[in-house]
Amino acid sequence: MDEDGTGRSPGRAVPNGGANSLRHAWAALPWLVRSAVLWSACLVVIVAGLYVLARITGVLAPVAIAVAVALFLAALLDPVLRLLRRWRLPPSLAALLSILLLVGVLAGVLVLAWNLTAGQFGALRHELTRGLANTRELVTAVLPVNDQQIDRVVGEVRKSLGRSRFDLVAGARTLTEAFGAALLSLVLLFFLLKDGRWMWGWVLTRMTGPNREVVAEAGRAGWRTLGAYSRGTLMIAASDALGIGLALVLLRVPLALPLVLITFIGAFIPIIGATVAGIVAVLVALAAKGPVTALLLLAAVIAVQQIEGNVLDPLIMKRQVRLHPAVLLVVVAAGTFVAGIAGAFVSVPLAAVTWRVVDTVQRDRRRTDPTGPSG
Repeated sequence: MDEDGTGRSPGRAVPNGGANSLRHAWAALPWLVRSAVLWSACLVVIVAGLYVLARITGVLAPVAIAVAVALFLAALLDPVLRLLRRWRLPPSLAALLSILLLVGVLAGVLVLAWNLTAGQFGALRHELTRGLANTRELVTAVLPVNDQQIDRVVGEVRKSLGRSRFDLVAGARTLTEAFGAALLSLVLLFFLLKDGRWMWGWVLTRMTGPNREVVAEAGRAGWRTLGAYSRGTLMIAASDALGIGLALVLLRVPLALPLVLITFIGAFIPIIGATVAGIVAVLVALAAKGPVTALLLLAAVIAVQQIEGNVLDPLIMKRQVRLHPAVLLVVVAAGTFVAGIAGAFVSVPLAAVTWRVVDTVQRDRRRTDPTGPSG
């Protein structure tokens, strides 16, 4: 026995003494400090995970975009595929006919739009230049800003843009990646239409226990959301183009067809696309017809956007697809940062599907464990 009569050496630490001291010190902290520490640690882990995911997605951006576009188009063509399957067509033939229908419609629309608007884009650029000049005059007349300050800002912007010179090798690589991603999307689209249900059934057979039903329900909810988004976005884009095009015709604004085409394409990128298309239309109206017509067109654009957000969006998209505008802005900005315009296009449906899947899983957990923590 040692000198202190306890059987322990005087210089040896008591086992778990350090852990007990840390526990006591943690318990002695105010609850607000403890909550702040826990939430900060969780936030650091989440941000680190998102950063790693963004880096991986950036490296694999062409493949990720191709997969996302293939899923988007498969959800869009799913009703056509079901109709062809009801006619007793083989899966391969039904998938091929669906893709040929999509390619034919897209090619026809592009050729028609090019024939109608190709000769007007030069005039559109001229009108935009005049609109910017008129806007500059209005700004200097209303705000305490002079021409020298505007020239200085424009010069800085041009200087920053001039620093990035066009690289022929990088341009060729980007074009090759885009072509490869488009080809990969078509091949994936064919297999998703042909064997998509078999693939999903194979995944479900690998699930056991109650998780299988949860995964099946979440998958069905996500697929319904993606289908509603793809078809709803197409209908809303056509509605926006029709409404703004009608306003352009009634106000006798020139270059209505190119502006309608820009509005239709911009509607596929929420908030940002519609805003850019509206600005272009108002600038053309300002240059061609003056400030009164521009203000009337601006009111028409705002009215169309309000009808879209408050009437068409809830009616066509349903509540399962709706996301808060702040979430849309963050998602579109993140998608643009990672993969440019293509990232902005696919980021919103991916976010909507992810949210729907997570919400379905959470509702199932609350249903199976009603006494559990409510979060």
